[in-house]
Amino acid sequence: MDSLCTTDTGYHPHGLINQGATCYLNSVLQVFFMTKDFREAVESQVFPNDQEQETIDHKLKRLFQKLKEKEADTKDISWTLDIQTVYEQRDAAEFFEKILNTVKNNVSKIFEGQLSHTISCANSHISNIEPGPFWVLPLSMDVTLGPGQSYSVNDGFEEFFEKSTITGDKLYCAKCNEEVEATTACKMVHHPEILTLLLKRFEFDYHGMTYVKVNCSVDVPHKLQTENGAYELYAIVDHEGSLRSGHYTATIRSYEDQKWYLFNDSNVSPITLEPNLRSQSAYLLIYRTCGYRQEEDKSTRGTDPTVAAVLGVSSAVCLLAALMVDYRRYHSCSCTRLNVM
Repeated sequence: MDSLCTTDTGYHPHGLINQGATCYLNSVLQVFFMTKDFREAVESQVFPNDQEQETIDHKLKRLFQKLKEKEADTKDISWTLDIQTVYEQRDAAEFFEKILNTVKNNVSKIFEGQLSHTISCANSHISNIEPGPFWVLPLSMDVTLGPGQSYSVNDGFEEFFEKSTITGDKLYCAKCNEEVEATTACKMVHHPEILTLLLKRFEFDYHGMTYVKVNCSVDVPHKLQTENGAYELYAIVDHEGSLRSGHYTATIRSYEDQKWYLFNDSNVSPITLEPNLRSQSAYLLIYRTCGYRQEEDKSTRGTDPTVAAVLGVSSAVCLLAALMVDYRRYHSCSCTRLNVM
């Protein structure tokens, strides 16, 4: 039975069948389907031979064709993504990135941004590291909130780009000729057309030595301001429930009729979002550019030769180790394509 949502515009969003516990997959697939440029890139592809018809791109094209007309299933997609147990709950963010890593570059490019990292020693000797691509910016929710307080996405986004001290061993600086403390910071040198933020609700609790879910309320801005322009919210992937027993849904603004819809597996229904949005379940926040094209910061492209000169050849391993410490602190489950080495 199709689950349609009929509006006064004649637009009919359709749902996806849950194979068991595949709500995580359904939610991110609906985000991709409802992203205009991504859908058009998928649909424009031609697959001349049988081998290419087994790719994720071809499976997505077939799925999108079905979704335009009726409720669809995701068996071909789950098989291609090597999902062997459909009754096991998985992470929506993981499969969001897995799909982007698997499709062709011309399909995924609207989601890809570039981050550059800077290492500064205590005496202000600076080295830039070659920029690397990212799909998702993860925002740490490891903050202390008082009664009635909520986490601010705007504050978390700004904090992501602030300087932080590298923990652990000191770095050897060739100019200082000694081991020194250092700080690191990152900068977005290429702003993606689609910017995705991950709220790190699943954190490791070192006291209990287990993963826990952070259930605090989050203030979600409809507009996100960056140094190069603004983004507007058009999709949210929510996670309700606990770490081991929960359910994913997607709330998406259609580019066809500009209305918001709640995609809950097979069920699709119109929904109204409050101007001041506060959520205890928001997990992935997807923004699109507000009609502007920014200039890329080309000054940081390429490997900076001062890396070896400032820190010394012998410090390369220390540098990479420090980068990975900082990388793990910020990127526990994202930016999987950032290549440091």
